[in-house]
Amino acid sequence: MAKVGIKPKALKETKWWEYVIRFVFGGIITVIAGILAKKYGPAFGGLFLAFPAILPASATLLEQHDGQKAAGVDCAGAVLGAVGLMAFGAVVWLLGARLSPWLVLPIALVVWFIVSAALWWTRQKMRHPSHGHAPTTVRSRSRAPG
Repeated sequence: MAKVGIKPKALKETKWWEYVIRFVFGGIITVIAGILAKKYGPAFGGLFLAFPAILPASATLLEQHDGQKAAGVDCAGAVLGAVGLMAFGAVVWLLGARLSPWLVLPIALVVWFIVSAALWWTRQKMRHPSHGHAPTTVRSRSRAPG
């Protein structure tokens, strides 16, 4: 199973302009979401706040540094996190009108973490089964005409 970790050395390898790209892209998406919310209402604008503002810029930069496979793995993780974000949104939607925001947001955060981590763990288990034996293959037998 792959380990989740931090590589401080990678921070030194990132160029300053790459951070600017991420910041600017995220800011543009946030402004667009605000404009849409003002024009069409907060529910519509909220759809765009869920847009992964950093992901497109990060995936592009990651592909340049570490290749297409690394960018793909990063995007797969983002998908799992997005499913967790849907669970977060569902909790806020279901409990937001009934409970204090100071209670709803921590509950939603815990649900997001549990759903995202469970999906990541399940994906890891499916990719690297640890039951000690290789999967069996089925071979077909063909008979020679005779």
